[in-house]
Amino acid sequence: MSHTPSWHSMSRGAVARELTTSLSSGLEPGEARARLARLGPNVIEEGRRVSPLAILASQFQDFMVLVLLGATAVSAVMGEYKDVAAILAIVIINAVLGFIQEFRAERALAALARLSAPRARVVRGGRVQSVDASQLVPGDIILLSPGDRVPADARLFESHNLETDESVLTGESHPVAKDENCVIREQAAISDRHNMVWAGTVVTKGRGRAAVVATGMDTEMGQIARLMRDVSTSLTPLQRRLEQLGRWLVAICLGVCSAMVAMGVARGEPAQYMFLAGVSLAVAAIPEGLPAIVTVSLAMGVQRMSARRAVVRKLAAVETLGCATVICTDKTGTLTENQLTVVQVRAGANDYVLTGTGYSTQGRFRTLAGADVADPAARDPALAQLLLCAVLCNDATLTARSDAAAGITGDPTEAALLVMAAKAGRTAFDEARLYQRVDELPFSSDTKMMAVVCSGPYGPVTFVKGASSAVMPLCSSFAPGLSPAAVTSTESHMADGAMRVLALAWADGDLLRRSGREVLGLNPGLTMLGLVGMVDPVRPEATEAIKNATLAGVRTIMITGDSPATAVAIARAAGLVGESATPETAAVTGEQLDQMDDARLRRVLDRTSVFARVAPAHKLRIVRALKARGQVVAMTGDGVNDAPALREADIGIAMGLSGTDVAREAASMVLTDDNYATIVAAIEEGRSIYDNIRKFIRYLLASNIGEILTMLGTVAAGLPLPLTPIQLLWMNLLTDGLPAMALAADPTDPAVMKRPPRSPSEGVFSGGLGLRIAAQGVFMGACTVACYILAGVVLGRSIDTARTMAFSTLVMSQFIYVFQCRSEGRRSSAPAKPNLWLVAAVAVSVVLQAAVVHTRLGRQALGTTELSAVDWGLVLFLSGWSTVLTSAARSLRRALRRRFPRRKGQNRRLSMRKAE
Repeated sequence: MSHTPSWHSMSRGAVARELTTSLSSGLEPGEARARLARLGPNVIEEGRRVSPLAILASQFQDFMVLVLLGATAVSAVMGEYKDVAAILAIVIINAVLGFIQEFRAERALAALARLSAPRARVVRGGRVQSVDASQLVPGDIILLSPGDRVPADARLFESHNLETDESVLTGESHPVAKDENCVIREQAAISDRHNMVWAGTVVTKGRGRAAVVATGMDTEMGQIARLMRDVSTSLTPLQRRLEQLGRWLVAICLGVCSAMVAMGVARGEPAQYMFLAGVSLAVAAIPEGLPAIVTVSLAMGVQRMSARRAVVRKLAAVETLGCATVICTDKTGTLTENQLTVVQVRAGANDYVLTGTGYSTQGRFRTLAGADVADPAARDPALAQLLLCAVLCNDATLTARSDAAAGITGDPTEAALLVMAAKAGRTAFDEARLYQRVDELPFSSDTKMMAVVCSGPYGPVTFVKGASSAVMPLCSSFAPGLSPAAVTSTESHMADGAMRVLALAWADGDLLRRSGREVLGLNPGLTMLGLVGMVDPVRPEATEAIKNATLAGVRTIMITGDSPATAVAIARAAGLVGESATPETAAVTGEQLDQMDDARLRRVLDRTSVFARVAPAHKLRIVRALKARGQVVAMTGDGVNDAPALREADIGIAMGLSGTDVAREAASMVLTDDNYATIVAAIEEGRSIYDNIRKFIRYLLASNIGEILTMLGTVAAGLPLPLTPIQLLWMNLLTDGLPAMALAADPTDPAVMKRPPRSPSEGVFSGGLGLRIAAQGVFMGACTVACYILAGVVLGRSIDTARTMAFSTLVMSQFIYVFQCRSEGRRSSAPAKPNLWLVAAVAVSVVLQAAVVHTRLGRQALGTTELSAVDWGLVLFLSGWSTVLTSAARSLRRALRRRFPRRKGQNRRLSMRKAE
């Protein structure tokens, strides 16, 4: 009884024999228990959950953190327990921040899991029972009714007007009519197997009985989950850049510190003292604060995203989205509302356009010229009759809510008709109370219409809705201003706009054709009232988000299982393609993809933004082709069919409300409000985070270079060490602490979304950052050595006072320089937003530095001496002068660039990168 794709091609009797079950009484309870023990529960196996202990352990696996732990061990062996405590404090803070954020994200994601069907109605031993859905086995007979989530893949053998919403599996936005009598060819696509129901889909209309043929991982949903596990994951751009940076810095710092120790020992300094100084300098030079600051930057970004209803599962996900170059998005429920909406009506001689989207009853009837129509039902008798027909020939229910969004129960198409009537006022609903339904012809895929007979104030009346091709042949008359030609023309126009078109008609009297009490069909004699056109509308915020993404240089590609006509119509409405785009010119289908080799696919991707009628394998292929071209790919989606591509993409973004468990499991980020606009906010947040990290790197490395050159320069010149080991460590904690944390929270540059994405191959030091860091470090070190020499030689200060002045100069120069680092990455002439946290952090740090100079406890702990006003004057002058020199050098460089601009050929590589 293993899952096979041929269930749909077998007759009902053959299915029952293969499953060894009874279609009337189902399995015996004992047989069901035996099969459950043999085949396992009906659950989709989740990916292995990461334990809290594993999350905590992962925080200590960063390369730079491991190096710091090694330095801690060396300091412990030498008995420098102050150093040990300081380094461990930084490492532990970093680990706690990362652990809390990732653990909270995992818990928030688990709270979203509410799509599984907890109970199922099943026939066992001839009795209807309600059982846990996980207990279902192949051969069970399940009962389905409106609102049920199908608990397993099953073959229908009885149905009554059954329709299911399969959008989570196939991407089809309209409910699919089911027919247990059809036998379908074995190779038919899932969306064409109308005698099957699929796990995870929802019954929107009718009822049915079906035999379970597959459970758990053998269902179509399970097959996609298994496919998803075969997808590889890779490091994010930030992880690659930081790994590269950390290894370089560690190697350079250890080499320089070793050279300093060797020079000191060679000139006669005590070996143990020089070794201790070398270890302290290494601790100061290695940017041990980098992992913590990066974690804090990402965590702060995640918290801001959480306030915008986004759950980020991994800290680096926000940054990765910040350098995304392509967003691959599904259509249904992502770009669109996933709520059918009537947008156009032809009633008699008049055409109307309806405003509003989804199930919100706030909207108006307007003329084609855009003028509002007040009380349209009172002004247009044909429209009034059409609205009455829409309300009475309808099985859905509408419940008003305080937020103006209607509570809907029933078929989405019928719900859209009720919302349409509500936008015209209460007239149709009030009049409908005068009628009572007495008989009906249910909708079926054969008749393509629904008819009801109601007893009214003046006798029986027949109301009909359905496909125009089915209703019009039964019409013997038309509402004033309407004709067969007008109906055909209007329907063609609506279809061109990817609308679903329904015709509505009525007749005095009972037109149902019967045999005894059984309704067989409908007699002619109807009067055509008009047509309604409905669409699954584009989210207003999605349209604006796509515009903002385009301004930011991020391309959007729609990948959907819907038809090319519908896909291109939605793409036009969303601004993905031009108004003149057609399905033939703007869309590529899954069938066409199958005929392309990889080279042709890459060429097609350069000019195509719409892919229609695609399968999960096609989505994977598209994402992989984009990644092979060096693109950073973000994939949005909510259905099971999106899961493999969500995992394969650099960052997967799942929808929390409409998304499936499988999709959320695959994603790096979950949008709890399913709002596409949040994605653009995440892009902005990611870019801002990366800018702030570069600001911190600029500040941290320039300061560390200044420290290294200060120590190395004085040793090379034969001078005593200008800083003691404990002073180096204090300076490291003071300058890399509060000011660096505040710099990581710098406000976003207003122009951050007006520049193109970073190249995935772009290094951390791109754009001249390395040169700016080196220049500032040289000037900072030179000014510190100058202060040391002036204090000891010119002013005749003691060695301890000279060291205190050099120590203070190096600290204060970093406090001044941190404000200059705020300009990193800015491309706008607009003034930067103030960073009050940075001002407060520097103020507190200045007070702490003054305390270690002017308090007895501070002087005893760090070996400093009290400084006079003259001493402080020299310290502050040289501290500011290092930043002045850097600014002057930058201004000179800009002047030279304006005077001697680069020739066109020199910018070729940059231009090629932007073009890519």
